[in-house]
Amino acid sequence: MTTRLYSHPIYLEHLTPPGHPERPDRLRAIARVLEDEAFAALDRVEAPKGDEATILYAHPESHVQKVRAAIPQEGIRAIDADTVASPKSWVAALTAIGAANAAVDDVFSGKADNVFVASRPPGHHAEKTTAMGFCLFNNAAIAARYAQKKHGAERVAIVDWDVHHGNGTQDIFWDDPSVLYCSTHQMPLYPGTGAKSETGAGNIVNAPLAPQTGSDIFREAMRSRVFSAIDDFAPDLIIISAGFDAHHRDPLAEINLTEDDFDWATGELMDRATRHSGNRLVSLLEGGYDLEGLSFSVAAHVKRLMKG
Repeated sequence: MTTRLYSHPIYLEHLTPPGHPERPDRLRAIARVLEDEAFAALDRVEAPKGDEATILYAHPESHVQKVRAAIPQEGIRAIDADTVASPKSWVAALTAIGAANAAVDDVFSGKADNVFVASRPPGHHAEKTTAMGFCLFNNAAIAARYAQKKHGAERVAIVDWDVHHGNGTQDIFWDDPSVLYCSTHQMPLYPGTGAKSETGAGNIVNAPLAPQTGSDIFREAMRSRVFSAIDDFAPDLIIISAGFDAHHRDPLAEINLTEDDFDWATGELMDRATRHSGNRLVSLLEGGYDLEGLSFSVAAHVKRLMKG
């Protein structure tokens, strides 16, 4: 398998206050673990800056202007209690979108079988008109729409295993049966959405997990809810909203997964990408706030992407 990695130094310049969990050190930890010789075959590419027009695939112009207006000339400005912007946040967010869209291009052109994008700020909490939960724009949603518009993908599946429900992605695709959104997440937990009863146009599949859930229940939820939905949907592309905060070390939640669970889930989704999607799989970093748990989990995830 050819696995491409996108990152960029600009992602480190999206600054957050001291003590904020979504911090530049997250990407430094990932970069360190991916320096190991086991990852020598990774095709490492600097992320391109995105086309601002593609933001409108998932957000109205009013939201784009609201985020742009929130970018400070200096210092750090709060957008809400959790979400902030600094002077380079606009360029960082646009480059995160650029990497996600470039990853879609790569898997449709055959330049790569799969791609991991190590970017920030993350995206899955960003709703159509609201930046929240550390997120300014919804990278996965924009990439899904980009695949449809640029490459003619009829069906795109987004699988979100971040420990927090991706309310933003659900909001954007709520009434769009051409995009399947599947999420495993702790419940109750921020942002409070993600009940099984939330099904959209039949294209939303939520698998909430109780606090202290471990590997067995997570894997059963993936098998019974997520994988079966993907097989029925037969997507042309699979996008992973790859948050690693369901790791047992993570301070923001109470799910007890290990890196082996992320390795397993990655392999299962790769099998479905082979079966339905011509191997096309794009993985976008979301959460993960314990640096050791994050880096070990990303290592397991990327190693599986490379192995096939």
